[in-house]
Amino acid sequence: MKIKILIITIFFSFSSYANEKAYIFTCEPEWKALADEIGGKNIESFSATNDKQDPHHIRAKPSLIAKIGKADLLICTGADLEIGWLPLLLEKGSREIQIGKIGNLMTTDFVETIEKPETIDRSDGDVHPHGNPHIHLDPYNILTIAGEINKRLKIIDPENAKNYQNNHDNFVRKWKKSIKIWENKARKLKNIKIISHHKSFSYLFKWLNINEIATLEPKPGINPTPKYLKKILELVRNNNDIKYIIRAPHDRENASNWLAKKSNIKELALPFTNGKNNANLFILFDNIILKLLRNL
Repeated sequence: MKIKILIITIFFSFSSYANEKAYIFTCEPEWKALADEIGGKNIESFSATNDKQDPHHIRAKPSLIAKIGKADLLICTGADLEIGWLPLLLEKGSREIQIGKIGNLMTTDFVETIEKPETIDRSDGDVHPHGNPHIHLDPYNILTIAGEINKRLKIIDPENAKNYQNNHDNFVRKWKKSIKIWENKARKLKNIKIISHHKSFSYLFKWLNINEIATLEPKPGINPTPKYLKKILELVRNNNDIKYIIRAPHDRENASNWLAKKSNIKELALPFTNGKNNANLFILFDNIILKLLRNL
């Protein structure tokens, strides 16, 4: 009887280990959404931020420390976007997710960033020396990162490598078809002029050939003064074909509201990442382009 109990105990111990899911800690919702596409039923994922938060400014709370402590794979944007809080969390992470390890994936390491400053000075505001980190709003960057996530998961969890590869291939096939649809729909947006609050959508504008003529922040992360806003208003009055004032949901509304009222230009709070109304990456891009076209 004791031998039978021992055998059953060993069997269930190995079965539990075999069925244990890879745990993925992501810094932003877009990377959780992408990890879910590739990982499917074989992973458990978590995002440290949500669609209402500015990923620049997050506290390294005890709840996040507990989450990162069990991570097999860390997926973050990098390029100093999370510099104020991720290093503190990494101190509590396993050896496998530290910098240089296979479990540490900084997405900006694998694509060409834009808007790299020629010089760095504190007076220039919240400047990223490695370029604009918001790479996820170029769908071609998503394809690149999907391949890297697939590669990492197959190394971390080789037993499910076939599933990860199948999920990846299915995602890529559907994503490439969607890119063609989005680009065809967005032809009407080519060369329209807009003003944005922050450089959050630069990759989207570059992809769709949208002309960003100014930002409401005089310098990245710096709130506009009344004097600066008056300069923007003068610029607007000299460009009567500006279509939108665009901000992300986590940006402050004051400046864009003021300019919209003074100029009668449509203000858009454009979806920036995944959340309640943007459950996956396909829906996110659908909604971004739909909103731009609906208000054109």
